[in-house]
Amino acid sequence: MNEPNKENNDAKADESSCRLGTNQNVEFHQQSGDRDAMQTKFDQNDRKVLEQTTKMKMPMVNLQMDDEESLFHYDVFENPPVPMTLFFAMQQVLMSLSRSLSTALLVADIVCARTDENFKARLLSTTLFISGVTSFLQNTIGIRLPLYQGPAMTYVVPLLAMSSLPQWKCPDLTGSTAANSTINITDGAYGGDYAVKVRQLEGSLMIAGAVHMLFGLTGMVGVLLRFIGPVTIIPALTVVALYIYRATTKFAKAQWGVAMLVVATAMVLSFYLRRKNTPIPCWKRGRGFYILWFPLHKMFAVLIACLLGWGVSAILTVAGVFSDDTSSPSYYARTDSRLAVIDETPWFLFPYPGQFGAPLFETGAFVSFMMGTISSIIDSIGDYYACAKVCDAPPPPNHAVNRGIAVEGMMSFFGGWCGAGHATSTFGGNIGAIGITRVASLRVFQLVGLIYIVFGIVGKIGAVFVTIPYSVVGGMMMINFGVLIGVMLSNMQFIDMSSTRSLAIIGMSMLIALMTPYWIETTDEPINTGIPTLDNLFTMLLANPAFVAGVLACFMDNTIPGSDEERGMVSWKKSLGVDEDDLDTETKVINKEVERRRKVMQTVYTVPYCATLLKKMPFLRFIPFYPKGN
Repeated sequence: MNEPNKENNDAKADESSCRLGTNQNVEFHQQSGDRDAMQTKFDQNDRKVLEQTTKMKMPMVNLQMDDEESLFHYDVFENPPVPMTLFFAMQQVLMSLSRSLSTALLVADIVCARTDENFKARLLSTTLFISGVTSFLQNTIGIRLPLYQGPAMTYVVPLLAMSSLPQWKCPDLTGSTAANSTINITDGAYGGDYAVKVRQLEGSLMIAGAVHMLFGLTGMVGVLLRFIGPVTIIPALTVVALYIYRATTKFAKAQWGVAMLVVATAMVLSFYLRRKNTPIPCWKRGRGFYILWFPLHKMFAVLIACLLGWGVSAILTVAGVFSDDTSSPSYYARTDSRLAVIDETPWFLFPYPGQFGAPLFETGAFVSFMMGTISSIIDSIGDYYACAKVCDAPPPPNHAVNRGIAVEGMMSFFGGWCGAGHATSTFGGNIGAIGITRVASLRVFQLVGLIYIVFGIVGKIGAVFVTIPYSVVGGMMMINFGVLIGVMLSNMQFIDMSSTRSLAIIGMSMLIALMTPYWIETTDEPINTGIPTLDNLFTMLLANPAFVAGVLACFMDNTIPGSDEERGMVSWKKSLGVDEDDLDTETKVINKEVERRRKVMQTVYTVPYCATLLKKMPFLRFIPFYPKGN
C-alpha cells in the first residue's frame, strides 16, 4: 500500500495548485462556471499581496503548522460544489455514526429498556435529531468553526456507576418470556419504574443543561478553570472508567469472537496501518485512469469494522451457529433477532419535548450529569482551539467560546426535555479528519447537521441501526470506551509526576471514591439520619464515584499549598489555548497571507448581521457571548 514517488509528486502539485492558482486549477473552475469567484480570488492586487506576505519572515511568530498544512482543498470560507459538499458531509456523518448508536443503546440499557426495540429506535432517532440540530446551530450561530457535535459519553458513563443501587438495578430477564417483547413506555412497565427512570433523566439533564448554558451566557468559563484542573479531572473521570466494563460486557458476551473481530479490525486499520494509504482507482479528464493514495481505511476504520462484524454475524446466523432460543445470550448476536422492529417503526418519528412523559428530578442523575457538564465544558474548550489550529485560523476569542458553550448548554436542556438521556459535545475525530481530507468548509458541516436531522426524523433509519447484533455493538463500545479511558489518563502529562502532593491527592481521592460506593452497595441502610429524603440524598451522592473523587480532589487541590506548575495548571491551560501569556491574535496571524486572513475572519467567530446590530446598539458589546467584531 506504499504510494509511488510519482504519485506523491502529483499529489503535492495538486495541493499547490489548489492554493496558488495554477492554470490547471483555473481551467477547472472555469469549466464549473465559477469565473467570478476565480476572478476575485486571483485579482492582480491580491496576487502581489500574497507574494509579498509569503516572502516575509517574522522570527517572533511561533507557529507549529508548516506551509503544506496550511493549504486546503476547500477553506473554511469556501463552498464546494453541491455534489462534493454532499460527499464530504456524508463522509463526516459515517465517521461519527457508530458513537451515536452505542450511546443510545447504553442509555436504553441504563433505564432497563434493553429488550424494547421500539423504544431504542425512538431513542436513537432522538439522539440523531439532537446531534443534527446542535451541529447546525454551532456552525451557524455558535462558535462557527467546522465542528460536529454528537452524543457526549461523559454524560452517560457516570450513570453506569449508579446501576448497582437498588433503585437503578434492572431485573434479570434471562429466560423470561418478556425477553423478546415490546413494552409500552407510557405504562411505566418493566420493573415498575421503566418510564419513571426515563423521566428522571429528562428533568435532571434539563437542570444540568441550564447550568451549562449559564456558564456560556455569563462568561463564567474562565472562573471554572481557576479551580478545576487536571488534578481534579483525572480521579473524577478515571474511577468512572472502571465501571464501563459492566455495560460493555452485556453486549460483547453475545458472541465474544465477533466482538473481538470488530476490535481487531479497527485496531489494524487505525494503528497498524496508520502510515499506509489506500489505493483508490480514479479517472480524470486529460489524465485518464490513475491510482489515488488516500487514508480511506484510517478514516472509516470503525465503520469498516462494524460492517465486517455485521457481515460475519449474518453468515453465522444463516449457518445456524447462533441459538434461536431467546433465553440464550447468543440469540442477540443473530442478525434476524430484531428485524420486526423495522416494520413496527413508523416511517417518520419527530422527536418532541416530553415525548416520554413529564420530566422528573433525581439527585443521583443530576450529580452525574453535572460531572459530565464540567468535563464537557473543559473538553469543548480544548476542541475549539484544536479545530482553530487545524483550520489555520486565529484562536477563538472569548465571546465565541462563550457562545459555543451556551449553544451546547441550550441543546443539552432540549436534549433532556426530549428524553435523549445525554447531552452533546464536540467529536475530536471529525476535527482530525479535517487535517486528513483538507476540507474545512463551514458549509460542509452545516450540511452534516441537516443530514443528521433527516436521519432523526426518518424512523426507519434508526430502526435499521438498532438491528445491529449486540456482539458488534459490544466491539464498537470496546473501541470507543478504550479510547475514552486513554484520553482521560492523558491528563497525567500536565501534572508534576515527581510531586508527592499531586500524587497523594489523586491516589487518596480515587481510593475513597471506590470504597464509598462499595460500602453503600453492601450495607443495609448505610445512611440513617431519621429523615428519608435526606438519607436518599446522601446515599445517591456517596454512591457516585465521580462525585466523591471530584469533590475530594478539587477540595484538596485548592487547599493544600502547591504551585501552578506543580498542579499542572500552567501546561494544561497552554494545551487548551487559554494561556494568559499568549501573543495577541494580531501578532499570531501577521505572517499569514493577508487575503486569506481577511476572509477567514469574516467567516469564523462572526455571526451574520450581528455587526450591523452592534453599530446601532453599542451596549451589546458588554454581553459576554455577543460577537464584538473582528
